[in-house]
Amino acid sequence: MASRWFAVEAGLSVMDRYAVVGQPVAHSRSPYIHAYFAKQTEQQLEYGRLAPHSDQFEQCVKDFFNNGGKGLNITLPFKERAYLLAKQVSARAKTAHAANTLWIEDGQICADNTDGLGLTADFNYLNIPITKKSILILGAGGAVRGVLAPLLEQSPSEIFVANRTATKAIELIKDFQGENNTGNSIIHAGSIMDPRLSRSFDVIINATSATIKGEALIFPQNIFSSNSYAYDMSYKAELTPFLEQARMHKVQHYFDGLGMLIEQAAESFRIWRHCRPKTDELRILLRQQLINNS
Repeated sequence: MASRWFAVEAGLSVMDRYAVVGQPVAHSRSPYIHAYFAKQTEQQLEYGRLAPHSDQFEQCVKDFFNNGGKGLNITLPFKERAYLLAKQVSARAKTAHAANTLWIEDGQICADNTDGLGLTADFNYLNIPITKKSILILGAGGAVRGVLAPLLEQSPSEIFVANRTATKAIELIKDFQGENNTGNSIIHAGSIMDPRLSRSFDVIINATSATIKGEALIFPQNIFSSNSYAYDMSYKAELTPFLEQARMHKVQHYFDGLGMLIEQAAESFRIWRHCRPKTDELRILLRQQLINNS
C-alpha cells in the first residue's frame, strides 16, 4: 500500500482498480476478460477478485470504493444485496431488483444489471430462438431476475420459472407481470418437480448455482426433446452436469454460459470506460484457455 501512496504523492499515474465480488470467486475468468478488453481498447486498469464472507459484503464494497476503486462486478450470491446497496439504479437493475455492475458517480454507488443483455447477445450469437418459444428456467436467484425482462421483450410464448423452493419462484415472477411483460407471454412458476414440467420445452436454461457448488441438480427428465436448446449459465472446460444430462436425452443443441459471461462483461466495461470492446476473438481465446487449464 505504501508504494501506491508514494505514486500518488509523486504525481505518477495509478491504474484504475476494478474487481469481481462473489463467493466463491476463485474460478472467475473476469480478470482475464477485462485485461483483454483493456488491451484491445488501449486502456490501463487493474482487475482482481474479492471473496467476502456473507456478512461482510456491504462493508467490502464500501471499503473498495472508499479506497479509490472504480467499479465492481457482482456475482453469486450477492446480486440482490448489491442492488439494495446502490443509491442510483438503472431501469434494468430496478426491474430485476438485482445488480451485477457497480460504480461511483457523484460520490454515490450506482448499479446496473447487464446479465440480460449478456444472455440475449449470446443467444443471438448462438442462434438460439426465443420468439414464440416455450422457455423453462431452472433457478430463481439474482441471475434469473436479471434475464427475465430481456427474455420477455423478445415475446416467447411462455416462461416457466422452476426452483427448489416454489415460493421463491412465485414471488419472483410477480415483478414481471403487467407492464414488464411487454410481449404478453405466459409466465408462471413452481417447484423444480412441479407436475406441470412433465413435458418438453423449446429452451431450457439452467440458472442454478449447482455447477459452481458441485451439487447434483435434480429435475424432471422429460423437459428435454431432441429439438430442445439446453443452455447452462455456468461453464466448464468439459460439459456441465446439466448439459451432460441434456446430451444423454439426445438434445442436439447445448451450450454453456461462457459467451454470456463475455457479453455481460463487455457491457459492464462500456459502462465504466465508455467504449464497448469487441468479443468474437475473445470467445475463441477464453474457450482455449479454459480447456488448457482444465
